[in-house]
Amino acid sequence: MSDLPRKAVTRTAKLAALPLGFAGRATWGLGRRIGGKSAELVAREVQQRTADQLFKTLGELKGGAMKLGQALSVFESALPEEIAGPYRAALTKLQEAAPPLPARTVHGVLAERMGEDWREYFLEFEDTPAAAASIGQVHRAVWHDGRVVAVKVQYPGAGEALLSDLAQLSRFARLLGPLVPGVDVKPLIKELRDRVSEELDYELEAQAQREHAAEFADDPDVVIPQVVHQADQVLVTEWIDGIPLSEVIVEGTAEQRDRAGQLLARFLFSGPARTGLLHADPHPGNFRLLPPAEDAEPPEEDVPAGSWRLGVLDFGTVDRLPGGLPQTIGDSLRMAMEGDAAGVYALLREENFVKESIDLDPDEVLDYLLPMIEPTQVEEFVFTRGWIRDQAARVADPRSPAHQLGRQLNLPPSYVLIHRVTLSTIGVLCQLGATVRMREELEEWLPGFLAEATEGAEVPEEEGEPEEETVQV
Repeated sequence: MSDLPRKAVTRTAKLAALPLGFAGRATWGLGRRIGGKSAELVAREVQQRTADQLFKTLGELKGGAMKLGQALSVFESALPEEIAGPYRAALTKLQEAAPPLPARTVHGVLAERMGEDWREYFLEFEDTPAAAASIGQVHRAVWHDGRVVAVKVQYPGAGEALLSDLAQLSRFARLLGPLVPGVDVKPLIKELRDRVSEELDYELEAQAQREHAAEFADDPDVVIPQVVHQADQVLVTEWIDGIPLSEVIVEGTAEQRDRAGQLLARFLFSGPARTGLLHADPHPGNFRLLPPAEDAEPPEEDVPAGSWRLGVLDFGTVDRLPGGLPQTIGDSLRMAMEGDAAGVYALLREENFVKESIDLDPDEVLDYLLPMIEPTQVEEFVFTRGWIRDQAARVADPRSPAHQLGRQLNLPPSYVLIHRVTLSTIGVLCQLGATVRMREELEEWLPGFLAEATEGAEVPEEEGEPEEETVQV
């Protein structure tokens, strides 16, 4: 019954062809150089051809292949425009859609997981999927009580496909490096593999979504659909309309882009503080821009910018942070902004970002970090493709001091997912070209970021001194 896309041998053959294609293009590029073309021009042509094949293949295969494609797609804004432009449409497609399963396969899954009388749960069920992603697809339906719902159906064999794809992709991860400068692809693939069991468990996803929906129920800015029903490999939630963030990126107004960016940053930083959970799949396909509450009509262009809301979907991957984001992040950001190189270095050593066997110059470490925290140093920051390209080039160029220093830093396991989510979110903000009050969100939600600003302030007697908080990651 599996259609991922048809047989495991087909998937293996398609993925195995990728490195062969890369090698063939390298040979083709050498021939072009011998023929008189400049090395830079040939490199760009090879990169473009490689990207075309890569994202086409990853999009066709769903499973782990498409999951990696979605993860890489948010870094598209870090690529030079002449490279990114020609295949941006393919990246956008990876964020929103994949070839759907046949209706008969979907019906079979529903009958197996909800019972042969599964249609009695619904007044209506649309066989054509509204969205198809890496491990499941979504159908619009009407629940038996009249609510419009989204029915998420997991692809048969999705778990095997995820593990098999990611194992094979990891073997030639280094070949993907030039497509996403500044991002180490191999640890990204490993982290995706580590999350497979959670991603496939719709009971865990339903639990995470219920917790978010309860916490954000009265939030004026963020909308989380309620869970209606959950069965093995089937998840039914309330349906939300709105403009996909991928569409806002392509054709949204400046006001929509800024509003979407501000709310995305707010959700990223407030979620762990409010729920103890970090939404860990921040690609544009998982977000919608919604009109004001109680407005069931399609969004209009004249909706006031400040009243748009952010709809959040897909809680299949979350990071559990009972104490919120680690205070180390806030402390190090604050000290870096204050120019306290020694303090930042000591904290990084304490948290094992700098291993005991390595000695670095604290001032050089601070110089390495400062450009990355630039969005926190001003009241408003404009996230642009140019800015993230500069950042990517700075850390990706093997000749640069930043690259050499970056290779000596260590990313502790407890920070891997936080790091990926943060980078992915910044990638989306740059795709939006959004102006965001990032510091405002950090001051509100990030532990430790305002520690110095509040030091010495009078504490009300009834509250007393705050106890030291232990953050378990």
